[in-house]
Amino acid sequence: MVVTTISLPALEKPWAQEVRADSELLFDIGHAVGGPFHVVYPEQFADNLRAFQAVLDEHGVRGQVYFGKKANKAGCWLSKVAELGGAVDVASAPELIHALAQGIRGQDIGVTGAAKSDELLWLAVRHGCLVAIDSLDELDRITALARTDGPARILLRVLPPRAPHSRFGLSPGDLEAALVRCAELRQHLEMSGFSFHLDGYAVAPRAELAWELIELVAKARAAGLAAQAVCIGGGFACSYLAADDWEAFTSGRTDDWFHAGKQFEKFYPYAQRPVGAAMLEAVLTVEFDGASLAHHLRDNDIRLFLEPGRALLIDAGFTVFPVQGFKRNDAHGITTVAGLSMSVSEQWKGSEFLPDPILVPRNRIADAQPVASCVGGASCMEYDVLTWRKVPFPQAPAAGDLLVYPNTAGYQMDKNESEFHQLPLPPKIVLTRENGRLRWRLDR
Repeated sequence: MVVTTISLPALEKPWAQEVRADSELLFDIGHAVGGPFHVVYPEQFADNLRAFQAVLDEHGVRGQVYFGKKANKAGCWLSKVAELGGAVDVASAPELIHALAQGIRGQDIGVTGAAKSDELLWLAVRHGCLVAIDSLDELDRITALARTDGPARILLRVLPPRAPHSRFGLSPGDLEAALVRCAELRQHLEMSGFSFHLDGYAVAPRAELAWELIELVAKARAAGLAAQAVCIGGGFACSYLAADDWEAFTSGRTDDWFHAGKQFEKFYPYAQRPVGAAMLEAVLTVEFDGASLAHHLRDNDIRLFLEPGRALLIDAGFTVFPVQGFKRNDAHGITTVAGLSMSVSEQWKGSEFLPDPILVPRNRIADAQPVASCVGGASCMEYDVLTWRKVPFPQAPAAGDLLVYPNTAGYQMDKNESEFHQLPLPPKIVLTRENGRLRWRLDR
């Protein structure tokens, strides 16, 4: 029987290729931690953050880049944010406390999310964080805190007109009422502007809604409010695969490519353009009334805030699983690794993380025959599968080998991790470069 499959090699930065080329480094780390682990590289995160900041600078737009902390729990990113004058977006009290503990000042922390807890609001007010208000009820609650611990710095989160059924944001009627309350309570509330978040990765809708909010800023200022910012949220596109490979997959996909004919409704768009900071550039250059959005922001003295998560973490980390065993199932193989599919979170959204895992064998076999294999986790659950797709490997994986899942830092590593079977969570290994060589430590 001929196994039908396709290769989807990941786009990788030189640092990741260098680490894999030094396989003894990975085996040494594996020996030290005794199980699966995540490798993170803060310098790549720093490069991504600098790229966003450079776009704002090049267009003369005052603003701030808030790292969407929920995308990865590691602390090493936060010290880079502090070092580079960035900011952090949090949505829980533990996230806020972690950011403060890693050196992020309260004034550089944004607080988002629906129906925030009283503890989160209290901490945010005490530390001067910028809170995106999602409802009139939340406005009342933060006002009560601001009377004793304030004033409170807030944005009013707008319900996107193109997403009227979203559970986030103030409806037009509530937004009007909120503006009136902010004007009445200006001694307790510093109304700094407006925010929104859009699903998807399209440029035009973000630019169009930002343009509409410029008028709202003018309206708020006319009411005596100190509105001076528009926050366009996150959703900055990323690419993991070459465009040709992605096209070959999407146009030719069949159930035969997957173990047990597994079917999926949708996948993340693994190749797209523009991405990252280039997408911010595209947003800023959309024209309205004959001038770019960047021009209108400058002309109206409005700051632009954004909240990228995945786009700051792209290319900044990968995940390593020790191989525990391999067996053949008809014409393809089933590889079982130490660890669980919860450490590749796309599976737990009913989808698949598609870039090819990369085999790092303990012993390379010169005349080995290539094999195709899916990859399962170490649990007793049938659905604990890291990769349903039959991935081509240069030789059959064997116990003691390592399997590298590339580019997992954004939303894959720890979004859904679990200690199921009492297995410890994979540690995050921070790589740094000192005196021309790579060194590693545990994330703090």
